[in-house]
Amino acid sequence: MVTLFQAQQGAFAVSSAARAAGRAYVLAPSDAEGQQRAEAAARAALADQGVDAPVRVSVSCTPYPHQCHQGTSVVTVRVATRVDLPLLPDALGGRAPSLALDAEHSVPVGQYQEVDRAPQG
Repeated sequence: MVTLFQAQQGAFAVSSAARAAGRAYVLAPSDAEGQQRAEAAARAALADQGVDAPVRVSVSCTPYPHQCHQGTSVVTVRVATRVDLPLLPDALGGRAPSLALDAEHSVPVGQYQEVDRAPQG
């Protein structure tokens, strides 16, 4: 039961990380900074859920694969990591078994806008 809970927690964490990374990427002013922000957001989201494992964040865009911050691009962020499965015997491979997890989230550029200050009302 604990192993099943750990797998479910990891799946939720990687899904949350992909969503946070997508938002962070499109809010950045450039693709290079977007990659850095996406990686930081993914690590923070995973840490919030207790997942402390290496993470890989990859980004793809359509229809402009080399300029993701173009006005009509759709950015897809994929986050991949592993979670250790507790209470399973080490005999299953010499170290604690783990489960590979990944999730994707797509965000149209322009869906989220970063503003310096709120409008005066």
